[in-house]
Amino acid sequence: MKDAAQAPTAQDVEQTAVRLLATREHSRGELRSKLCARAFDPDLVDQVLERLATSGLLSDARFTEQYVLSCRKRGLGPIRIRAELRQRGIDAQLVACWLDEDPGEWLALLREVHHKKFGPTSADDPREIARRARFLQYRGFDSEQIRRFLMS
Repeated sequence: MKDAAQAPTAQDVEQTAVRLLATREHSRGELRSKLCARAFDPDLVDQVLERLATSGLLSDARFTEQYVLSCRKRGLGPIRIRAELRQRGIDAQLVACWLDEDPGEWLALLREVHHKKFGPTSADDPREIARRARFLQYRGFDSEQIRRFLMS
């Protein structure tokens, strides 16, 4: 057991980081925030994170891939996913690699999400159309695609 006055070592930081990574992938920014919140020295945290990234245990690319796939399975659109990845400190170019794909793919997901929530019927009432549009916007879909979909 460590003496209470002894400062945490790089090994302590690394063990904590690996434990966090064992539960799920983390972005570098998320992991840094969590480790610094545990009162580890930020410089020491940065050194450990660099070592973990070099060894392949920490990867923003792997995190982004898994995060995007998970969000798509939950029916989230590209606008919301992009915002959530930005909050997690993911580089815009890396995000673009995963989200800037064929708009038809996102339209197909939009249809699927709409059908799951509202069924196969279309809305004729302007209030109902607006309600459905708000739901789809909350899910993170583009307003132009929503408009075209709901008006078709």
